[in-house]
Amino acid sequence: MNISKIKSVLLASGVTFMAISMISLPEQSFEASIRGLQMWWEIVFPSLFPFFVISELLIGFGVVKFMGVLLEPLMRPLFRVPGVGGFAWAMGMATGFPAGAKLTARLRQEKQLTRTEAERLVSFTNSSSPLFIFGAVSVGFFHNPRLGILLAVAHYLGNFCVGVMMRFYGKNEKNKVISKSLTKPIIVQALSALHRTRLQNKKPIGKLIGDAVISSIHTLLMIGGFIILFSVINKLLFHLNITLILASIVEYALTVLHLPRELSVPFIAGLFEITLGSRMTSQIEEANLMQQAIMASAILGFSGLSVQAQVASILATTDIRFKPFFAARIIHGFLSGLLTFILWKPFSLKFHLASTENTVVPVVLQEHDVWWENILHIFIKFGPLLTIVSLILYIFYYKKRMNSIT
Repeated sequence: MNISKIKSVLLASGVTFMAISMISLPEQSFEASIRGLQMWWEIVFPSLFPFFVISELLIGFGVVKFMGVLLEPLMRPLFRVPGVGGFAWAMGMATGFPAGAKLTARLRQEKQLTRTEAERLVSFTNSSSPLFIFGAVSVGFFHNPRLGILLAVAHYLGNFCVGVMMRFYGKNEKNKVISKSLTKPIIVQALSALHRTRLQNKKPIGKLIGDAVISSIHTLLMIGGFIILFSVINKLLFHLNITLILASIVEYALTVLHLPRELSVPFIAGLFEITLGSRMTSQIEEANLMQQAIMASAILGFSGLSVQAQVASILATTDIRFKPFFAARIIHGFLSGLLTFILWKPFSLKFHLASTENTVVPVVLQEHDVWWENILHIFIKFGPLLTIVSLILYIFYYKKRMNSIT
């Protein structure tokens, strides 16, 4: 039996096993589905949808090309990607998973990146958003907003290091020759690029906005499906004791790293879904705060198979390969945990991470340490309304476009 047939048998067996498990554990499956839907409904959709639409419009109007010319002197030497990659990098950090992959795929479709450049770019432009790190993890799970500073620094610095390391990926590929005018200032070149890009886009503004809405909601519906699916899978694996079996395998590795064996279950859960893994990590009483932070940081860096499946689905619409991204996630998870360990002592002394009393507090946390928590509550309160309005708008415009085609 060849490898292809073995793969077919394993995939069919795995899907059948999950179907039987869902039938055997209907209540747990339903609860997990509701949990995943609630996360998408309240947080993911309202936080990503506006950024996705605006990103599409910025690309269509040539603003991304404008930024690309300005950022070329920074992005090319550091990461060996064109300057437009700076836009994907910034938006990926601001909005979280999987915005970086979405924008990288879009830039590849616009032929502003080669395949190798796109694979380099996507490897470090996907990261957790500040809202998730500060609001959900540090405040919601650990009840320690100061911890978010350390987690964010380790996470984004680790991603930066991944980007620098990935510049050597595909090193034998010849870089594209970038034609530059020696007489015009860079700002003039950027404005010219913006103007040319806008003229090349023949779509009316109304159609451009409509297409941006449809494309964004298509992506978000796919993301929602993956969130719900992996929420159910994670729950079933836990109730079937498969998580405990896998955790027993990694216990030895954690012991070697001087981490409590009890963190093995959150680690396995985090491999599938970062939210559940981070929450379970914060509840392990046998681990001190530093050990919990190291594990949470590693989980955030790896991103979880749920996020990686979302990225794989987005990249499948292009010729960008998924393997470099997966390798980068493993590296990022390791680097984030290592950086958290290295930076723990200086950050602990500066921000008193082990204490919940108001001593030295960063500027962004001075309002009773609940700045990010308030933002999270706003999303939970008004997010569903934005989701409903956006979906109604999507249905209306999509139906109108289908009628015009027929």
